[in-house]
Amino acid sequence: MNILLLAVAVSSASALYSSSDDVLELTPSNFNKEVIQSDSLVFVEFYAPWCGHCQQLAPEWKKAATALKGVVKIAAVNADDHQSLGGQYQIQGFPTIKVFGANKNSPSDYQGGRTADAIVSEAMSKLRSLVQDRLKGRGGSGGRSGGSGGGKSGGGGSPDDVVELTDSNFQKLVLDSDDMWMVEFFAPWCGHCKNLAPHWQSAASEMKGKVKFGALDATVHSVMANRYGVRGYPTIKMFPAGKKDGEAEDYDGGRTSSDIVNWVTEKFAANLPPPEVVQILSQHTIKENCEEKQLCVIAVLPHILDCQSQCRNDYLQILKDMGNKFKKQPWGWIWTEAGQQMELESSLGIGGFGYPAMAAVNTRKQIYVLLKGPFSEKGINEFLRDLSYGKGAPVPLKDSKIAKIEKAEEWDGKDGELPVEEDLDLSDIDLDDMKDEL
Repeated sequence: MNILLLAVAVSSASALYSSSDDVLELTPSNFNKEVIQSDSLVFVEFYAPWCGHCQQLAPEWKKAATALKGVVKIAAVNADDHQSLGGQYQIQGFPTIKVFGANKNSPSDYQGGRTADAIVSEAMSKLRSLVQDRLKGRGGSGGRSGGSGGGKSGGGGSPDDVVELTDSNFQKLVLDSDDMWMVEFFAPWCGHCKNLAPHWQSAASEMKGKVKFGALDATVHSVMANRYGVRGYPTIKMFPAGKKDGEAEDYDGGRTSSDIVNWVTEKFAANLPPPEVVQILSQHTIKENCEEKQLCVIAVLPHILDCQSQCRNDYLQILKDMGNKFKKQPWGWIWTEAGQQMELESSLGIGGFGYPAMAAVNTRKQIYVLLKGPFSEKGINEFLRDLSYGKGAPVPLKDSKIAKIEKAEEWDGKDGELPVEEDLDLSDIDLDDMKDEL
């Protein structure tokens, strides 16, 4: 009985909303239908059950949902349970609220207050703008448009984002490319291909700049279709970045734009190379690895005389392992030797806890969070995991900017050596003269 009660308690704590609320609960299985293909204006909260701010928002979100019932959809995604949806919309903290208007592929961020009144007011303002745009003939109807086969669109997108592939250009564009490719092998008469077309186009536009999408008419360009064993239509293959010998993987996901994007996002993240852990050598290191990143992980390792090459390489390996584990995050990874960048250490409050030390810096907001746990794989993992969920107590950088960086020499990978003291040659010293002076 106690175990059953505990299970019920854990289950009830795993979500902030229930079927008795007017808040629409979203999952990967219903997101496309309820949001992307919906004609409605949709406000979506991405939350985590343990998030204190989410717990405070929940009653206001429920009130707003009741007030707007039948007018505007108020929905919520448990991003802890459905990380693919959170990743699809680059959710970095909780709660994050997205507004899906006329163009469901380009939701806007909600920046208003966290009360029911503020939410309702913003929703009515967005709704009025949406209706006025429709009245003037602008904007879409919420993500529905007829494909050539009568299928429902995945939300728009540009046909230019799907590359037309042939037997003659396939090698150069796909196989010789360093990019990840998604390729649809289709037949013009195939009804399923026609239904897929708008979703394929929508997914291509959403993943533009990360993954390339192509389509090959297998009834005309049979060489490549036969090479990859295409026997039915549509057949979808994924060609990974850095592919070797034309390797390809079968696509086994759903046929909506949301399904395709979720599948591709996971594959793209899995195939990302781990970030480089860079030594701080100049101000350029900060510019390249911090100013252009969402977050910058800075490690200060012990002086080489206190921790020789094997010791230092062990610490660097921990950083590389953690960088690989969190490679989906747009973070920079840099390190320096204790005492080499004193101004930087001072601005980050490093030194009071000894070495090695670590801080995560947001240079745009000029804030940082200091690692106060152990500098170990487990300690750093917990520290960065909390940051990825928006947890932590950020502190403003000293003087509201990252410290000036001194130029440093790159570590040669060798052990440190104490400076050699010069032997004092006493042969030229007249000791009698020294006695007289004394």
